[in-house]
Amino acid sequence: MLNTAVSKVRLHLKHSFDRINNEELKKNLLQAIPFWIASVVTGLIAVIYTRLFLKAEELTSFIFHQHEWLLFILTPVCFVVSWWLVKRYAPYSRGSGIPQVMAAIEITNPKTDQKVNKLLSIRIILFKVLSSLVMAVGGGAIGREGPTIQIAASVFRKVNQILPAWWPKVAKRNMIITGAAAGLAAAFNTPLGGIVFAIEELTKTHFSYFKTAIFSSVIIAGLTAQGILGPYLYLGYPKMGDLSGFIFLGVVLVAIISGLLGSGMSKIILAILRWKSKFKYNREHVIYVVSCALILAGFAFFVDYGILGSGKDVMQRVLFTSNKYSLWYTPLLRILGPLLSFTTGAAGGIFAPALGAGASVGSLVSGWFHLSDTNTNLLVLSGMVGFLTGVTRSPFTSAILVLEMTDRHNVIFHLILAGMVASLVSILIDKHSLYDHLKVQYIRDLNEEEQLEKGLKVQEDIKNSNSDPV
Repeated sequence: MLNTAVSKVRLHLKHSFDRINNEELKKNLLQAIPFWIASVVTGLIAVIYTRLFLKAEELTSFIFHQHEWLLFILTPVCFVVSWWLVKRYAPYSRGSGIPQVMAAIEITNPKTDQKVNKLLSIRIILFKVLSSLVMAVGGGAIGREGPTIQIAASVFRKVNQILPAWWPKVAKRNMIITGAAAGLAAAFNTPLGGIVFAIEELTKTHFSYFKTAIFSSVIIAGLTAQGILGPYLYLGYPKMGDLSGFIFLGVVLVAIISGLLGSGMSKIILAILRWKSKFKYNREHVIYVVSCALILAGFAFFVDYGILGSGKDVMQRVLFTSNKYSLWYTPLLRILGPLLSFTTGAAGGIFAPALGAGASVGSLVSGWFHLSDTNTNLLVLSGMVGFLTGVTRSPFTSAILVLEMTDRHNVIFHLILAGMVASLVSILIDKHSLYDHLKVQYIRDLNEEEQLEKGLKVQEDIKNSNSDPV
């Protein structure tokens, strides 16, 4: 009955568009509609996901402040459940989701639909949300931004797949790229960041081929989210007046430290994932996941609750309260949290945790020199840009994101400087970003699975032929 209704709607649409005489207008309109529909859906999902994620973090905080000892039960249980959901139902929903989108963009062609379906699908959306929310309830140091990007790319791909045969063809790669840009814009409320992210991180295709699609999709997804959440800033309006004439030296110092730490954290994550790939049994994974959860809970209980969560609380504290200077171990905790959470194999992003770690680096360095509030704020933002650049190697995306989160346009050159310096020093640790390494691994895994499936099919065919009666 549902299929009949859908068919009638498609037929009605076809007749409606057939009545348009201008063929060029009709083609452009038909090609734009899928982007617009997917953008609205993306905005709605981003809003729902954002609210659920915030509720999950609030629940963790409530439990901790009521009964701190419950973390030693809650965190391991949530970590194991989150890992199991991914392992059992959607293996490619693990982690942030950005490397999966990058892999999908690289391998997309008419013969790879089955591979791409493992990276971007309705199943991915469902278990990405479930796993990351459970992880957040357990106090995992994860973000929702990377997952939102994979979710949005899946939405755009699905909309493209359900188009009727008579619809003008829309390039699958362009739909995925545009979806990822719209997802980032809706997650952070940063339209320029979404556009720059698509250009700098996701594609080497000539931008003019689909710039209109990206612009319109980012605007629609962002406006949809804004219409429900309001015209919010991710962080707010930190004070930026009366900056020192020599503050650029502090920006360079913070960028060097945060860039090295961001790249170093990525290197450690990759080393742990390589070690874990040698695990042969599920019990080994469970032991590792539980160990990470207990270590995280232990640091939260005995040292500092700030190790838990996405890191947004840390950013807001150092930017908007009188408690400007971080303790010497705060950056270490904000690095340890994502390390323990991200390597479990559950779903969860690393964008926000990277920003939180960078903010703590900037506030720590500012404390060394006892800088004023406004100079401290600039170093905090520079640290955020530097650390995120160390992870992603996308200095312009990092600078634009932080700029749009705070609406501090007077420091745009300082932030770009921080991104460029961090990008240069990160090469000393690793020539490639965390996402690049993970993208290559996902493509390799998909190819190995394909070869295995072909081998099993050949064996099955041989078995069936041998069993046929003469």
